[in-house]
Amino acid sequence: MSLTLTAAEWGELWGESWEQTAYSPAHEPFVQNCQTPAAIGSGTFQSINLYPGVWFGIGRRTHPDATIIKFPEAEHPVQFCFMLPGAWVDSNDGQLSPARTMISSSDIQRELASKVIADRGEIFLEILMLPDRLAQFFPDASGQLPAELNFLVKGDDWQTLIYSPSTPAIQRTVQEIVTCPYQGFEKRLFLQGKVHDLIGLQLMAMLRDSCHDPSGNRGRLPVPHRLKPETIARLHQAKDILAVQLQQPPSLSTLAQQMGMSERTLQRGFRTLFNTTVMDYLTQQRLERAEQLLRQAATDGLPSTRTVTEVATMVGYGNMGHFAAAFKRRFGITPSQCLAGKLAAFE
Repeated sequence: MSLTLTAAEWGELWGESWEQTAYSPAHEPFVQNCQTPAAIGSGTFQSINLYPGVWFGIGRRTHPDATIIKFPEAEHPVQFCFMLPGAWVDSNDGQLSPARTMISSSDIQRELASKVIADRGEIFLEILMLPDRLAQFFPDASGQLPAELNFLVKGDDWQTLIYSPSTPAIQRTVQEIVTCPYQGFEKRLFLQGKVHDLIGLQLMAMLRDSCHDPSGNRGRLPVPHRLKPETIARLHQAKDILAVQLQQPPSLSTLAQQMGMSERTLQRGFRTLFNTTVMDYLTQQRLERAEQLLRQAATDGLPSTRTVTEVATMVGYGNMGHFAAAFKRRFGITPSQCLAGKLAAFE
């Protein structure tokens, strides 16, 4: 026997439960507890506000019947999930279990169904994070999000779901969190440290798992194409327009209007078809064109008649600081060094 609910029905059941049983102990104002809705099973769920924009949740539940939740297309935060006893499976063949953890990027979650397997006892951990908080947790040397993690905060694109292997270190850390011996402020300090460690361990396991796959895509669920032929043709046309209008490109809204589609369709379609965002593609084209112009000036012996400022303007940059920073990130050298004939540090 199974219970099937829409996301709205699932949310309504939990909303009623929060209204009836939610409370914050006086010594733990950052904690909220509620009872599992009786229609779903029995148990508790605890939500803890660890930092501004970062929440940790732990559910201890029993599901007498399998429960299927149908989620519509919707916006989604960054999410990290773990399971001790119990298992969830989704309609994309992904499974969250003691052996597999889940990472979901921010962006737009596709329509999917998630099935909670009937069991006698489930312990479910989740960490929800606003996208801009991830760079503060794991910054690179410049304080930005490392390139390896950019897929987690792509913007208004399709969400990426990754199911990666759990490890003994992850399982130990999960168990330490579940059996946290502290209360009050000490509890919050303990969980802040453990959650940081847990996300780091999960990301390392995911990256290592990807390294064993030549495609670098191991554990990531395939994204259905679902683009109509006419939409594909319009997206290619939009790409061509951007490539030839670097100095004064149309705005997203104008480009979408020219293509006869919404901004959201334009952005999602661009990501699906070209594996990049509209703005990232425009930036890439601008920088590559700038490098060509600077190389040509250096080769022709024309540095005195073509300045870095002129090249920046030709490719649409009005701020020299932004241009120089973006150019160095892309090629590993400054525009002035490129004009002087220095080779790029990397491609």
